[in-house]
Amino acid sequence: MYRDRRLTGFDAATLVEVIEHLDAPRLEICTRLLFEHVRPQTLVVTTPNREYNVHFSGLASGGLRHSDHRFEWTRAEFAGWAESLCTRYGARVQLLPVGGEHPETGAPTQMAIFTLGSAAAT
Repeated sequence: MYRDRRLTGFDAATLVEVIEHLDAPRLEICTRLLFEHVRPQTLVVTTPNREYNVHFSGLASGGLRHSDHRFEWTRAEFAGWAESLCTRYGARVQLLPVGGEHPETGAPTQMAIFTLGSAAAT
């Protein structure tokens, strides 16, 4: 959650099943650092799809998959978050499912592949 110039200049960075463990202020700091300071050409972010939770037996209705999760987003919420980052930072995003897709609830995990910097303009 702090700037470190050793993290800049990389082609790619990943946040695999990380963001749902951050409270809102830390998520904002994390995304600002990635998009303003680290600025990899490609950033991959995955997070659970809350809509898919109905398929997990033993998970209470409306419950989260892990006790440390601060939130779990629907596909629409994740897409809105990703698009807002693109607008704010001049990036592009491709949204993809991870895992087998249910026709109504989608895949268990959702992924955003962001293209930043000069690569976003092409």
